[in-house]
Amino acid sequence: MTGPKRTTASPSSGVQSSSGVEGRAMSISEISQTTGLSQDTLRWYEREGMFPHITRGGDRRRQYNETDLSRIMLLVKLRRTGMSVHDMQRFVQLLAGGSETHQERMTLLLEHRIKVLAQLQQVRSDLEMVDHKIAYYGEAISRNQECLESEKLNSDEMEF
Repeated sequence: MTGPKRTTASPSSGVQSSSGVEGRAMSISEISQTTGLSQDTLRWYEREGMFPHITRGGDRRRQYNETDLSRIMLLVKLRRTGMSVHDMQRFVQLLAGGSETHQERMTLLLEHRIKVLAQLQQVRSDLEMVDHKIAYYGEAISRNQECLESEKLNSDEMEF
C-alpha cells in the first residue's frame, strides 16, 4: 500500500502535487469561501486526517491546489449526505491505498448510498405532509375559515 500523496511548493506561485499536476495555490480563506466550510472546520478535518498533506508556503500558510479542493468537495458531499466522520476517515485511508482498494471504496460508497436513499424517501414523505398542510391552509384562508382544527394531524400524517 502506498502512502498519501504529498504536495510540494513549485518554483512558481502554484502548488504541485506528487503527480506533477500544477495549479494555482489557494489560501485557506479561498477554500473556505469555495466550500462553505469555516477555516476552523477545514483545520479540524486536516487534524482528523481527512485531507492529504497540505503544502505550506515559506510563510507556513496552507496552500491548497485543485486536487486538494476536489477531495475537500467530495468529503463535503459525503458529510452533507450523512456519512459518519469515521467512515469518511476510512474512505480517505482507502484513497491512499491505490487501485487495490477500489472494491472496498465502492462497497463503502454503496452502503452509504443505501442510507442516503432511505433518508431521501423519508424526506419525500415528510415533504408530502408539508405540501398537504400548505394546501389545507391555503384553502382555509381562501374560504376565510378558522384554522384551529387544521392544527390537528390526521392519522396518515402521524406516521413515523
